[in-house]
Amino acid sequence: MADDGLSLPPQVADAMRRELPSVAEATVAAIVVEVPSYADAFAGGMGRTIENAVQLALGGFLELASSGSQSDASTPIQPALDGAYALGRGEARSGRSMDALLGAYRVGARESWRHMAAGAVRAGLSVEQLARFAELVFAYIDQLSAASAAGHSDELATSGRVRERYLERLADHLLAGGSREDLLAATDRADWPPPRTLTAVILPEARVRGAWPSLDPRTLRSTEDVPGLESPGDLVVLLVPDAEGRSRPALLRSLGDREAVVGPARPWDEVHSSYARALRALQLGLTPDGPEPLDTEARLADLVLRADETALADLRAQALAPLAHLNDGAREKLTETLRSWLLHHGRREAVAAELFVHPQTVRYRMTRLRELYGKQLEDPRCVLELTVALGVTPQPMERSDE
Repeated sequence: MADDGLSLPPQVADAMRRELPSVAEATVAAIVVEVPSYADAFAGGMGRTIENAVQLALGGFLELASSGSQSDASTPIQPALDGAYALGRGEARSGRSMDALLGAYRVGARESWRHMAAGAVRAGLSVEQLARFAELVFAYIDQLSAASAAGHSDELATSGRVRERYLERLADHLLAGGSREDLLAATDRADWPPPRTLTAVILPEARVRGAWPSLDPRTLRSTEDVPGLESPGDLVVLLVPDAEGRSRPALLRSLGDREAVVGPARPWDEVHSSYARALRALQLGLTPDGPEPLDTEARLADLVLRADETALADLRAQALAPLAHLNDGAREKLTETLRSWLLHHGRREAVAAELFVHPQTVRYRMTRLRELYGKQLEDPRCVLELTVALGVTPQPMERSDE
């Protein structure tokens, strides 16, 4: 030790080594009293293990301080650093915080120095040597604590990434509609308690950051590409817990973007059906009526009517066949009159108001339609087919004047 100003005489080092067991025991006892997180952790066999670790760390320092080598005694040897790093990772896995870990180091440094200094004085160390000894001891312990802090941080980062991957896989399993047993196993792996319901939301990835703080912290995000779209772009899927009933308007407001599509709330293990409906709305090109997201619960009629586009086209051609021989202008006027008549349950004044025509014009057109359809307009099945074919959402029933 050419430059550090201290080389412990062999007799001093030997005397201090003999006291290391009692120093380690007193150090662990002080940590247990002053850092509550370690009260139970250091009980029994674990306490003895930590005492041995303290003896080894301080013994390594005494070896450096008395060896006369060129190494700085304030620099821990690599095995001690590796042990401190492993200790930090283990503490993170045990659930103890960084504050608790560093608190233990502070108490341990103070207590071990108090006992070691007393032993050094008894062994004949001078005041000047004792001051330098103190500097090196605390520098040594600082580096050990830094290594433990690095291990603690690395373990948290690693475990956080692992859990994040488990959550992403859980979201993918939910969207795929796995068995309940498999889904429950996935929730256990991800440490994710299942909610009552989940609601699927499809939205641009750029919008996730703005919406995320307002969403339930249990919200899941899938990493899979949104399938079934010609240009999926940067869309992502979120699964939002317990957003049904009175909570649904709050979800729509938190998304605050007409580019988002919101499926229905479903039992958590059936959320794939919520996702399927939101995806279908996108595939059909449905768009919201206002600035809020597209709420599929408000567009059920559109989704039902457009569930099979080719069947709807065939039904429309079949239902409107009596008008097929008319010229375009006449066919268009009678078709819009028929649709309005179905919509308003035959209320002539309401039909006239919607079409901006005189009620007598409505009477004339309906007379013409009855000539073309005959008794079919009195057939409930024909009326149903026309209602579906023309995409009518009926109004509340009132007395018909037709």
